[in-house]
Amino acid sequence: MKEEIHANLSVRIFTDQKCFGPGVAQLLRYVDELHSLRAAALAMSMAYSKAWTVIHNAETGLGFKLLCSVTGGKNGGGAVLTEEARKMISAYEEYCEKLHAFGDTLFEETFAFYHDLVKENNA
Repeated sequence: MKEEIHANLSVRIFTDQKCFGPGVAQLLRYVDELHSLRAAALAMSMAYSKAWTVIHNAETGLGFKLLCSVTGGKNGGGAVLTEEARKMISAYEEYCEKLHAFGDTLFEETFAFYHDLVKENNA
């Protein structure tokens, strides 16, 4: 039996460049949990240099800092989310949730004919 058809919506936020999306949001969630960009990168199987570039590009595109970093030393380094990052994650998650709910409804309405076509073609 074939899988049900479905839509897969993905949200990316742009200024003059792509600056926020599912990857940035996930990376920031890991930083929040692990208090380290290096640990967050590792959790995502991503090179630290790539994670740093992702954050830097997002900050440049958005026009504000997402992380406050402390370099290593006696007590080690770390990173914490800025208040702006927390607001972006929250707004992004809320937007995605609403968009997916609307998208699911629209998909069901628009492709309501699909099951009848499959039945007709398998009869």
